[in-house]
Amino acid sequence: MLTKEEVTDVENVTETEIPESLIYEVMDSQPLYYRGYKEVLNKKKSLDDIMGSSTLQSFIISYLLRFIFRNLNEQKYISLTNELDLHLGEGTNLSGDVNIFDRSVFTAANVHNKYSDVAPNIVLEVDTKIDISKDKDLDYLHIKSQILLNFGVEKVIWIFTASRKVMIARKDTDWITKDWNQDIELLDGHFLT
Repeated sequence: MLTKEEVTDVENVTETEIPESLIYEVMDSQPLYYRGYKEVLNKKKSLDDIMGSSTLQSFIISYLLRFIFRNLNEQKYISLTNELDLHLGEGTNLSGDVNIFDRSVFTAANVHNKYSDVAPNIVLEVDTKIDISKDKDLDYLHIKSQILLNFGVEKVIWIFTASRKVMIARKDTDWITKDWNQDIELLDGHFLT
């Protein structure tokens, strides 16, 4: 694998030469890179430049966490954040901004130094950090949502800051997209407003 210093022309770099630190997720054994990874390889940006969240993304995640902590029953649910990685099987590790688990399923035995292999009830995502410059990556949001639902997640909620839209995906029902100023049911009759 090449180091960042050895990379001079990103177009001639093969996937095996891209540093592991530029991989955001792995889906079906295929690495998905951070948006901006090419600029890092070309030394126009640093790894820190592409990994962080905007103030708007951070504000929304803080809002979601405050809402969750104030409204959901702490005896019934636990919320984990910080890009928690879920290990869904061989070659598939997906991350989520906020994950809400049922405490009867996610117990103390599930807290360790490895990725979680327990399906959360809800996965909340604010934007995406992957590079979607290749045509095959354009369906990423839908594919990731379906994989999570197949894994056992009840609901995947995507919040998009540029379009100010929210996409809600649930298994065996039509997925919906709403303006983010509309009420969105999170869980147990609690609505994000």
